[in-house]
Amino acid sequence: MKQCSFCSQNSKEIDYKNADLLKRYVSSQAKIIDPRHTGVCAKHQRALARAIKRARVMGFLPFVKG
Repeated sequence: MKQCSFCSQNSKEIDYKNADLLKRYVSSQAKIIDPRHTGVCAKHQRALARAIKRARVMGFLPFVKG
């Protein structure tokens, strides 16, 4: 099982304004990638999903690609 990248870096929160970081956890079709593939723990997956959704509303990330 993969180690959570956020736990290993001791990051306190995931910022929705950091679009470059969030793009790593979004597929080519702008879907949130499953934590089994990314290796993110449940706590950080919830925070990551919340940040991605906020970034979409604010316009930092697209809702869909195509």
